[in-house]
Amino acid sequence: MLSALFFLPPGSLIPVVVAAVLGLLVGSFLNVVIYRMPRMMQRESDNYVAHESGKEPAHTDRFNLIVPRSACPHCGHPITALENLPIISYLVLGGKCSECKARISLRYPIVELISGLLAAFIIWRFGSGWAGMSAVLFAWLLIAMTCIDLDTQLLPDDLTLPLLWLGLLVNIKGAFVPLPDAVIGAVAGYLSLWFVYWLFKLTTGKEGMGYGDFKLLAALGAWLGWKMIPAIVLISSVVGAIVGISLIVFAKHGRNKPIPFGPYLAAAGLICLLYRQPISQFLFSFL
Repeated sequence: MLSALFFLPPGSLIPVVVAAVLGLLVGSFLNVVIYRMPRMMQRESDNYVAHESGKEPAHTDRFNLIVPRSACPHCGHPITALENLPIISYLVLGGKCSECKARISLRYPIVELISGLLAAFIIWRFGSGWAGMSAVLFAWLLIAMTCIDLDTQLLPDDLTLPLLWLGLLVNIKGAFVPLPDAVIGAVAGYLSLWFVYWLFKLTTGKEGMGYGDFKLLAALGAWLGWKMIPAIVLISSVVGAIVGISLIVFAKHGRNKPIPFGPYLAAAGLICLLYRQPISQFLFSFL
């Protein structure tokens, strides 16, 4: 990627650099989404249960992606603007809270870095037009969903469904695929995993995946069209199998302990978006 950037025509680096900086800032916000959205869902569930039981709401304070102000989860120290600079603040603080010196998760700068690098690479590849900007948003949403699924084994509807509708809107004028292919892709993506889910459940009596995986693959189908569904499923399954076997063999991961499938779907979807043409040509020539 870096070597390719040096061969861009004069002036072409400007949108790439802007995308990288914006990606770092958005990555900081994605960390908030990753941390707070599962807690927002839990609080909403707690309040619903309390309401159905005729009890007072379990949570009455405001808690969303904006309020309250970000603070250290260990001591409650409010995060200042200077302490919230992407990557830089983490390095200056030595990866520790400025107040209580508790260790700050390395995930925060990693998410910021990945968000910035992906934004830069996508703008370099697709340009700074409608396709490039929408592809950057696609990548950012996948980053948030990947981390949330790794933490909670949940894929929130508040992320999967907007991604699906955005895919259909982006393809109204065929940014990536014709709109009919996008619509069929959304349906095919959902139904393919739905079928696998019920086949596995009827055969083993267990649930092999969650409904969030259906919706995520439907969203990927809306962006990439029905023709890429086999490639997404194949890539995600192969990577998932390799990682799963490695965890069992090397990390002593329990065989009965579930492994989230969403991150592999997200990675496969991003790969297929970036290299859709060569993957499509290879897949169909192979078949």
